[in-house]
Amino acid sequence: MLTNIANFQRDLNYRFKDADLAQQALTHRSANQLHNERLEFLGDSLLGYIVAEFLYDNYPDASEGELSRMRSSLVKKESLVLIARNLNLGEYITLGSGELKSGGKQRDSILADAVEAIIAAVYLDGGIAACRPLVHHWCNTILGAGSHVPQLKDAKTRLQEVMQSQGLPLPEYQITAISGEAHQQIFHVACLVQLLPELQTGSGSSKRFAEQEAAAKILQMLGESV
Repeated sequence: MLTNIANFQRDLNYRFKDADLAQQALTHRSANQLHNERLEFLGDSLLGYIVAEFLYDNYPDASEGELSRMRSSLVKKESLVLIARNLNLGEYITLGSGELKSGGKQRDSILADAVEAIIAAVYLDGGIAACRPLVHHWCNTILGAGSHVPQLKDAKTRLQEVMQSQGLPLPEYQITAISGEAHQQIFHVACLVQLLPELQTGSGSSKRFAEQEAAAKILQMLGESV
């Protein structure tokens, strides 16, 4: 049994009604048959949902692509390891003797898996209302770290900045065609910039998406990040 459960709950800022859930979330498969792999499975889905909801609510002007990139950055292993180290999870994880001797308490994969398992344990113990503030706090922690999350600038904005930085006219966009049925139209857009001799095209379910695709192609050709 986890002997320092009080310290773990203090670091987590959550008190479990069922301490056995906390124990299971912090037990690696090398240590016990009642380990955290099933909790990891549930926690992974919960993390994706809560992060998506968090981003949707807090970044109302972000495009679908921007939200997707941010979500990927927030749920990737490196971000979960950052959270695990902030929580001192290495001190609390129960491992088998082999994993313990080989440094498992500081292994990134074990730490990241434990974070997902903790999310599921909190959800099963206190419901989504208990889970949300925990994940929201972690999101803000990762966002505060800066380097883990891409800039919230879409391709059109980035391309405009590139042109302005060189004193050149802004990109010109033009719809070249609209295809598909009325309820499922596809917009085709061409973009011209003075830095390239040829038009670049994009397509999407809206004029905005098509323009973003064209701008992203130009940025790639110019060697600029999106």
